[in-house]
Amino acid sequence: MDYNNTNNEVNSVELELNNNSNRIDVLENEVKLEDFRTTYDNMKDKKRRTIPFLTKYEKARIIGKRAMQISKGSIPLIDIGNLDNPIDIARKELFERKIPYIIRRPLPDGTYEDWRVDELRILE
Repeated sequence: MDYNNTNNEVNSVELELNNNSNRIDVLENEVKLEDFRTTYDNMKDKKRRTIPFLTKYEKARIIGKRAMQISKGSIPLIDIGNLDNPIDIARKELFERKIPYIIRRPLPDGTYEDWRVDELRILE
């Protein structure tokens, strides 16, 4: 029996499981327009299987990604007033529902479900 080959198979399975479990993909507005329209058409025609609430993990990831974009020179989508911290600006954009992201939630059967951020209820 070849134990090296068996160990390699086990390691590759573990690596695949680690890469696919509990992953949240955020599709940004840098995607081609045709892809966004296709995704949006697929979103509105499906019955949803997950709850319409933004999880604390999704919220943290969205605010972090948007704050990074703002800190690198992206134009804020809201009137920032006297805010100067990118995290505060991103948080305000999120609560005003101005962030144009799509959240892709993986499902147990290997498929996924897409939600626009403005469709989700945000719990504070």
